[in-house]
Amino acid sequence: MKRILYFVVSNILILAMISIIVNVFGLNPYLADGGLNLTSLLIFSAIIGFGGAFLSLGISKWMAKKFMGVRVIDESRGLTGDAKRLVDRVHEYSRTAGLTKMPEVGIYDSPEVNAFATGPSRNNSLVAVSTGLLQAMDSDSVDGVLAHEVAHIANGDMVTMTLLQGIVNTFVIFLARVAAWIVGSFFNEDLGYFAQFMLIMAFQLVFSILGGIVVMGFSRHREFKADEWAAKYAGKEKMIQALESLKQTKDLVSRGEPALQTLKISGGRQGLLKLWASHPDLDDRITRLQSS
Repeated sequence: MKRILYFVVSNILILAMISIIVNVFGLNPYLADGGLNLTSLLIFSAIIGFGGAFLSLGISKWMAKKFMGVRVIDESRGLTGDAKRLVDRVHEYSRTAGLTKMPEVGIYDSPEVNAFATGPSRNNSLVAVSTGLLQAMDSDSVDGVLAHEVAHIANGDMVTMTLLQGIVNTFVIFLARVAAWIVGSFFNEDLGYFAQFMLIMAFQLVFSILGGIVVMGFSRHREFKADEWAAKYAGKEKMIQALESLKQTKDLVSRGEPALQTLKISGGRQGLLKLWASHPDLDDRITRLQSS
């Protein structure tokens, strides 16, 4: 969840920042006499859309460290306990997955049961786990979680999601400006710079939220794939045990147990909210693994 959250949020903020800069400096090559030049607008949208997505990817690892307070384990020191086991397991699964450069491994303080992998490439990545996860899970379950995160890195999920986000961004920027121009055309008088800009930003936010359905749908698909590959790295039993452990934790949270305050990688949203869920329902993931 953290991997997706920071990527999507940073992407939306970067698009908003670029839109502000473009409007402040009047960099609107898609404006033509009497309306919009749709070809120029599409090219402009693609450049900004993919640029924003890849910028979000580039700063993803830095953002995780900065805002989550991830402490990267220093492998040059003599490691013991949880730190040694985490590094050993991540490196073991990374070698099995064919990675030539080992991911950084980190821990962050949080009661949530969570782990995530992030980074701009297979050779520049980070696997981080929360202290809450280490306290709530046994070693086999932790192994399953680590293998799952390594699978995301090995499969290049952040890069493929960036390409998809770039496409979504392109349509968000394009449609937001077309919609703002159509709304503005209904007024006999010029809406003015500020009103037009606010319309663009409002439509951009709405279309970004709707575009999130596509991005989150892809994320859920990749979660199933990461489960399958994690089962190959660590063993199917460990991966199923990790998911069962998450399910038990989710049940504790739903009953109001104070031991665990939040759960980030469980999935399980209901109704329309499922469309924006980054992870599939745990029962679906367990069933898929058991039948594979």
